[in-house]
Amino acid sequence: MSNSNELEDSSAPLIEHLAELRTRLIRSVLAFLVGMVICFAFGGQLLDFLLDPIEKTMRDLGNPNPVMQYTAPQEYFFTLIRISMVGGLALAFPVIGYQLWRFVAPGLYKNEKNAFLPFLIASPALFLLGAAFSHYVVIPLAMAFFLGFADFPSFVSAILVGEEVEGSMEAAKEGIDIVFNGKVNESLDITLKMIVAFGLCFQLPVLLTLMGKAGLASAAGLRNTRKYAVVGILTVAALVTPPDVTTQLILFTVVYGLYEISIFLVARVETKREAQLRAEGYYDDEEEFDDPLMAEFDADEAENAKESDK
Repeated sequence: MSNSNELEDSSAPLIEHLAELRTRLIRSVLAFLVGMVICFAFGGQLLDFLLDPIEKTMRDLGNPNPVMQYTAPQEYFFTLIRISMVGGLALAFPVIGYQLWRFVAPGLYKNEKNAFLPFLIASPALFLLGAAFSHYVVIPLAMAFFLGFADFPSFVSAILVGEEVEGSMEAAKEGIDIVFNGKVNESLDITLKMIVAFGLCFQLPVLLTLMGKAGLASAAGLRNTRKYAVVGILTVAALVTPPDVTTQLILFTVVYGLYEISIFLVARVETKREAQLRAEGYYDDEEEFDDPLMAEFDADEAENAKESDK
């Protein structure tokens, strides 16, 4: 009889946690739906904003009236739905983050709360920074590379045969005119992928610092794996950016800079943890001299001291 009562008592907190989780999820979904409806109401303006780098590039290349098209009746509608989903998630993230915090916080100690809360704030800020960097710097360079590539072969051929560039370009216009008839959904797909990719790349300091707090990463280990980090960052830069060396170098420089910042942050975390352990009496200074080289050095110093005393 007592065993059944213990089982009932232990199942009660689980049911309460599940009920609270359901409440938090419902509130998060409602916030997402509200944000999605708001973004859908301004879907045309958001689409213009996202396609602004392509529009400016087309104007710079001599197209005074840039035009984008869609080839299926439902294509434009579902394009707005995609924008609304991404925008709704962005608008609802503060509510979703707050609900996540309210669900997790009761199970954390005070020091754990103080450690977790800054990352909950820094993560969306860094994502927005990465998205802005992609939209205002990387995407215009990518569009200039892709859209300007149509005139590149005639430009190169004019240089190779020694003709004047202007005359060659005019001769090229006498043939088949190759123009860009962009589809809305395909152009938006490139833009959104690059924005999400750069936003995730900018999460590197948050991820590595959290791993440092959990003891899964150390500043010394990150310094020793620099060469592997360089290869990994170059690989990511080649995958998420167009085949443009300038854009790839920009992404590599930014992400590698974030990697170095992460090393600094992890080192600070280790210093604070060591100071806290010292204050609580858990840190043994004698552990620093477990190194055989340090022990040999101390033995030599002690022997020299004895000889000087004699």
